[in-house]
Amino acid sequence: MFTEQEMAEVEDVLCQEPYPVDDDLFKEPMKKRRRSDRDQRFRAFPSVEQSALKEYERLESRTRRVLSNTYQKLIQSVFLDDSIPNGVKYLINRLLALIEKPPLDPIYIGLFGSTGAGKSSLINAIIQQAMFLPVSGDSICTSCIVQVSSGCCEQYEAKIHLLSDQEWKEELKNLTKLLHQTEELGREEEDEWERDVAVEEAIWKLQMLYGDGAERKDYKELLRAKPKGKIPNSRVITLKAEEAGELSVKLDPYIRTKRRDWDGESAETHIWPLIKHVEVTLPKSELIPEGVVLVDIPGTGDFNSKRDEMWKKTIDKCSVIWVISDIERISGGRAHEDLLNESIKACQRGFCRDVALVVTKADKLHLLEYLRERKVGNQAIQSQREAVLERNEKIKLQRNQILKEKLKRKLPTDSKALGASDLVYTVSAQEYWQQALLTEEETEIPRLREYIRKRLLDKKRRMVTKYVTEAFGLLLLTDSFNCPENPPNEHLHMSGLRRFVEEKVQLLEKAIDQCFAHITQPLHGGVRTARTSYRRILGACLVRSKGNQGFHQTLKAVCLKNGVYASRTLPRIDLNEAITQPIYDQIDPVFGGIFSAGTPTGSALMPHIDAFKHSLQEKMTEIGIRNGWKYDNYKKSFLIQEISAILGGLEGYILRKKRRIYESLTTSVQNDLQPCYEEAAQITGKKACERMKDVIRRGVDRQVAEGMFERAQERMQHQFQQLKNGITEKVKGSIATMLTLASSQGDGLYKELADVKSEYKEMEKLHRSLREVAENAVLRRGMQDFLLKMSPSKAGPPRRKSDPWRLGPSG
Repeated sequence: MFTEQEMAEVEDVLCQEPYPVDDDLFKEPMKKRRRSDRDQRFRAFPSVEQSALKEYERLESRTRRVLSNTYQKLIQSVFLDDSIPNGVKYLINRLLALIEKPPLDPIYIGLFGSTGAGKSSLINAIIQQAMFLPVSGDSICTSCIVQVSSGCCEQYEAKIHLLSDQEWKEELKNLTKLLHQTEELGREEEDEWERDVAVEEAIWKLQMLYGDGAERKDYKELLRAKPKGKIPNSRVITLKAEEAGELSVKLDPYIRTKRRDWDGESAETHIWPLIKHVEVTLPKSELIPEGVVLVDIPGTGDFNSKRDEMWKKTIDKCSVIWVISDIERISGGRAHEDLLNESIKACQRGFCRDVALVVTKADKLHLLEYLRERKVGNQAIQSQREAVLERNEKIKLQRNQILKEKLKRKLPTDSKALGASDLVYTVSAQEYWQQALLTEEETEIPRLREYIRKRLLDKKRRMVTKYVTEAFGLLLLTDSFNCPENPPNEHLHMSGLRRFVEEKVQLLEKAIDQCFAHITQPLHGGVRTARTSYRRILGACLVRSKGNQGFHQTLKAVCLKNGVYASRTLPRIDLNEAITQPIYDQIDPVFGGIFSAGTPTGSALMPHIDAFKHSLQEKMTEIGIRNGWKYDNYKKSFLIQEISAILGGLEGYILRKKRRIYESLTTSVQNDLQPCYEEAAQITGKKACERMKDVIRRGVDRQVAEGMFERAQERMQHQFQQLKNGITEKVKGSIATMLTLASSQGDGLYKELADVKSEYKEMEKLHRSLREVAENAVLRRGMQDFLLKMSPSKAGPPRRKSDPWRLGPSG
């Protein structure tokens, strides 16, 4: 058996909900992956890592086979029965759930940056396809979320997902509302403002989809108008190609948005306003492993509600976020700071565990300027290359310290992001291909690939450990069904265990209350600060350097979207988030601590659940030793491991609820302010912009006076209470079911089943071999590190050019 530390690794992986009882017991398990397909998945890894992955794959595959054989035997033994005992139903459904469990949940790595920062160029370099995704030139590119992954398909494939008819109608209504206020302005007022970005984008979308003059039509006229592009009924467009370049040409018009004065539009370009997101799948990549999804995320969200919600959800589901900023914007620019702040929020509310700053175009440097600003006394610079490497190292040291300090202020001290060895990368996609100035290693593209591989390998190890351990517990239970009758005092043991569980659940409830109580004082403090600072914050949001010029319609767009406006070119505006930021500033470290690993004596939630789990397991061991489970050791082992599975599943449930709790403050404020936003959106005529601002100011003042921030606090605390209730209900229900199923056979819950002793013995061997696989992996890593230390490094860049469509470097 494993040590507690080894078993604890199982819990690091996000788990699914406790297993539902499905009446469709005779469902066919999914087909196994062919060996040749499985081997293709490892092409992205060096040989040492391939060996480890193949061992984990073998363990997982054999475990699935044992589970499938067991499942088939059980189905055959109950197929003709009129009624199936609940214990057998539970077992069959648990087996099926494990058989059909995906081999690995995808690892989403979000590349989060503004237009022109180099996200697409970086993805192209990582996947070894220089011109695959369109890169910024004179056009504005990558206007939607693009996901890139590899699979076992033979062709390159892209799926373009469009807004549904209802989703587009919602946006169309808002676009026409935004535009038609212009017609209602007085002549004097019209002269006071320039057409702003919100209006430009609205006109562009309507003209792109419906043709010139569409911006002058009302909502009902446009509903009757025929779009210029062909829209499939499925709202999904699928593109396929044999070569990367061929698919890139087909895909280009869907994800590249041209300037408005560009007159070379294709039929595909006309449906650009309807595109929600794009999924691209590469065939059997040697550089990006299957199971990893690179996500090109625009920096500001979208005016369309569904696209904006997808933008937020995509950020939240990324376990890794790379904030992309080019080297010329890294000093003095605000964009990457805003993106870093959004990424840190994703650590609080979502699944993100790692945040890094990736500085692109790191080969760019004006040598004379750099030498003039360089401190006297440093070692002399002999070449452009030396200057670039020195400058890049300085940037990494400086930005690493700044980012670490920012993370410390917002995240708990045990956060994984704080312990990362690399928080800043300096990369050059251009030099990766040309290598005129830097070596391939110095471009740091290989370091990013190595990070991706290690992340996947670690997740696979944890997943297989959990999978094999959970399967072994099920086989223990299955085999125990056919054991001799339980001893006469079995009911006494179970009754005592139930009382013990009830007492421990009550203690768990108190511990959860104590965890959540840590948020109360920061919430109170944040509310007090918000009440005294909201006017200043709101005033800053409503003031522009040019006054109302160029801001009038943007403010209307903000009101139409309940305080939020996202543009492809302007920084994101969120009035609700801005005025609640003082509360978040005070609660962020405590909030992160509640959902961190932590210790049972602190504010962290999961250690209390782990302590609850261990207390139950120890009690079962004690009862088993003291009261005669010696010939029913199967039952004790099953109960101990099933508790791990049930309580491990709580982590996924808690993480899914975390986002709703974290966003409850801004959601509450947005709901309270909705009437004033709606009132402001209706304002037209002279001085409309100032009148809209006045309505917003008065509305916020009124709501604050009536307790808006206090209501937000109460709603967050109510969400915490709901989480506590959900945890305790799941614990009580799942463990009660488990104990009932483990009770005596005389209860009519069981029946004699097919003999599965051979499957149990096979599963026992697989469970023991987990330790051997782990030891082999340690030995391989040691050998790999030794060989890397002994290998010579390149002194300079090779002088060669690369074919932009080549599948791999030639050396």
